[in-house]
Amino acid sequence: MLDRNQIAQRIAQEVEDGFTVNLGIGIPTLVANFISPAKTLMLQSENGLLGIGPFPHNDEVDPDLINAGKQTITTVPGSSFFSSADSFAMIRGGHIDLTVLGAMQVDQNGNIANWMVPGKMVKGMGGAMDLVASAKRVIVAMQHVDKSGESKLLKECTLPLTGIHCIHRIVTDMAVVDVNPTGFLLREIAPGFEVDDIIRATAAPLQIASDLKVMTFG
Repeated sequence: MLDRNQIAQRIAQEVEDGFTVNLGIGIPTLVANFISPAKTLMLQSENGLLGIGPFPHNDEVDPDLINAGKQTITTVPGSSFFSSADSFAMIRGGHIDLTVLGAMQVDQNGNIANWMVPGKMVKGMGGAMDLVASAKRVIVAMQHVDKSGESKLLKECTLPLTGIHCIHRIVTDMAVVDVNPTGFLLREIAPGFEVDDIIRATAAPLQIASDLKVMTFG
């Protein structure tokens, strides 16, 4: 089973040269540490920054420089600061090529639930609803099953939705799964797993890609 850094490392392969990318809270923020320096791109944050760098070392921390998750960050040459209103105009205007988000549930129709559990206190939904509605490509980074062992890939989400028909790919600690018009398609499996393991951990029909392969992290 992959750890959080390995999930992020696999997702870094999805980032293409020239992209503008928004990384959500949690595993997605780790993706920045694994993007090839050979690629030229900009990481965007909802609180008003374009040009995020890797997480800072202890001697580089600036407490005033944070991402949308309030984590301290670094900048890259050419970065810029602006208001959150401008930042959301950038998102809603369709200028984000790729966003990577965490999720509590994703279903076979590409719906995502990641912002609240009824009855539990939440601080707000952040920018996820804008991102899933506007980004050109949406990838989910999460564990395949929850702490109770229940699948997070479902026939139909049971929690309040963040967005509908918006998820393109899911990268978990067990597999890479695409959301196609006909449902989930297993594209890659993590080292050490068999196809039957993924089928048992997925609470929806799972099609198997003809070119199924084992995940790599280079």
